[in-house]
Amino acid sequence: MTIEAPPASTSASPTTRQVWTRARGVLLAVVLLLVGAVVIAVVRSDAHHGRLDPRSADPYGSRAVAALLADRGVSTRVVTTLAEARDAAGSDTTLLIAVPDQLTSRQQRVVHKAMEGSGGRTVLVTPTASVRTLAPGISPDPAVAFASTLEPDCALPAARRAGTADTGGVRYVTNAAGADICYPSDGLPTLVRLPAASGGGDTVVLGSPDILYNNRLDEEGNASLALQLLGSRPHMVWYLPSFSDPSATDSGRKSFFDLLPSGWLWGTLQLFVAAALAALWRARRLGPLVPEKLPVAIRASEAVEGRARLYRKANARDRAATALRSATRTRLAPLVGVPLAQAHTPEVLLPALSAHLHGDGPTLHSLLFGPPPGDDAALISLADQLDALESEVRRP
Repeated sequence: MTIEAPPASTSASPTTRQVWTRARGVLLAVVLLLVGAVVIAVVRSDAHHGRLDPRSADPYGSRAVAALLADRGVSTRVVTTLAEARDAAGSDTTLLIAVPDQLTSRQQRVVHKAMEGSGGRTVLVTPTASVRTLAPGISPDPAVAFASTLEPDCALPAARRAGTADTGGVRYVTNAAGADICYPSDGLPTLVRLPAASGGGDTVVLGSPDILYNNRLDEEGNASLALQLLGSRPHMVWYLPSFSDPSATDSGRKSFFDLLPSGWLWGTLQLFVAAALAALWRARRLGPLVPEKLPVAIRASEAVEGRARLYRKANARDRAATALRSATRTRLAPLVGVPLAQAHTPEVLLPALSAHLHGDGPTLHSLLFGPPPGDDAALISLADQLDALESEVRRP
């Protein structure tokens, strides 16, 4: 017996219009995110250009401080390498390090050793990981100051004359003898002056750079405090660390976690704990399975098409062929008088079908129990032949 397959066949592949309809929402969201990122980058690029650079007149630059120092006879010199900063050390020099945490461990040790016995002053702007090396005896507190404008509350003459200032930022902990702890926030200082063990110099640790910014210099006592801290010596050396500095190539010994500020580590730990608590709160409790009705009715054709696409995406022609043959055998068995329990037994089902159709047993065996198809065209042909066989059996 030869079973003719219907000439027409269908495809489960989505059309171009369907793909565009489903993907246009995602594409629109991606475009909006890119446009927003570009706009934010453009807006913020001008505001933070030249941060803490005494040559920059931008809001976050420090040209105004340099100009006021020049009016008082203090010269300001910008350096970008460790060698220049080390050679500038002297009793008549104030060395300001704008980004201390950018220095490698070796650079920190070299700067500290050069300034320790020079008799000059070292000003560190918001150091965290580097403060223990550059100012031994001082360590950062993980929590930042809640308020930005603080009272001096110390005996340091420069702080008492300046009064309130915008020093709120990083807080520090110190038990060093003779240290001046000023502008406290919740009991911890945001400005610390640590006298050197010998030579008459000192180190000033600033918890916030606000008193050096152009747009904040005229607020509170910022200008007075900045001038007194930076103008105590006739020469001012402004060190802006650079990644192009040859001395910065020793950073290979640092691990990834050494490069992260302490605040990031604490923040990551807090986020992890919060995520774990949220997971425990929202997680489903294990219990007996409860059948639920579908919220919407799904047409059988849609379910079949979805399953067909999954089979095609996984290239699972063998599983698709097995499902088609099993379903066909289940429907044919009652039509030829075979119990459902024996519908998948070739020795029982095939003789009954051959007697009903007066057909060829080997052809039926290959159709209902044969090997999986080798390609998609063979799978479609198998489906059409199974459909034709079922129609033939059902014909009166």
